[in-house]
Amino acid sequence: MKDWWQNTFPQGQQKVTITDSQGYPVQIAYGEKGTGRPLFLLHGIGSWSYNWRHLIEPLSKYFRVICFDAKGFGFSEKPLHREETTGHQVVELQRIIKSLCDEPVAILAESLGALIALAFAEEYPELVSRLIVVNVPVFAKKLPHWGMSVLAKTPLELIETIDKLRLSYLFAPLIREIMAIERRNVLFDPSLLTQEDVFWITYPYIEFPGTFLKVAQELQLAAREIEHNQNNQPNWLSKIQDNLINIQCPTLIMWGEQDSWFKIEDGIKLHQLISNSQFQILNDCHHDASSGAADAIKITTVDFLKTTKFL
Repeated sequence: MKDWWQNTFPQGQQKVTITDSQGYPVQIAYGEKGTGRPLFLLHGIGSWSYNWRHLIEPLSKYFRVICFDAKGFGFSEKPLHREETTGHQVVELQRIIKSLCDEPVAILAESLGALIALAFAEEYPELVSRLIVVNVPVFAKKLPHWGMSVLAKTPLELIETIDKLRLSYLFAPLIREIMAIERRNVLFDPSLLTQEDVFWITYPYIEFPGTFLKVAQELQLAAREIEHNQNNQPNWLSKIQDNLINIQCPTLIMWGEQDSWFKIEDGIKLHQLISNSQFQILNDCHHDASSGAADAIKITTVDFLKTTKFL
């Protein structure tokens, strides 16, 4: 099967080394296509740049599209087991953007990536020119899927052992089948997911030890923050919610009409709290919007960036 990076980006997969939030050097995999003003695409938890496969080419006709795999995900470096701090992704996003761009950027982000984008716009407003978020877990009351809850409760030492023994490689057909079922469950039209999609979506889990560990680590952080939020203890979610009023850049909020993970009422509430925002419902769309509603996202994104004079 063709190398997806080489097939998608003129220079294939590229690497940039940043210092992570704990001061360690880490290699980040990214690709870019197109010219013009920079548009960063941020994936959700457990995903990687492949999730934007339907949008990279059409958006690159208008922008310099930059797609990267967050630390520990996809083809980016997976550091050895060390404790992460809440919000580390925001610090690392700042360092990636500063390494690749010398001007404020537009950000198109989905799910957990969109939550990180909101926090980023609050902390680094000078680096964000336009903000587009899709299906954001900003008012999440629990982890949305039972499998996430299981991983969040599994000791990291056990998952690290599974990774080291390469059990995911040994059980590759089963992992592909399970993940295909789960991915189809978050698509309004499950037939959109091809066998090639399943191959690439699962590729990092099967080929790169440390992927499952990283996902579990992030889910444990998320579960803790949600629990603290529900119990009125200090938490990252509340901090983001309390500072939404400070986001001043033009913002577009898109929400899947059939998203059962995070209800459309959350999107309406988010729109009400960000003064300079627009709200767009994505019809016939479940949680996986970048795969299931790519045409609508492309049209709405380009129109928004045109009307707000980013293009």
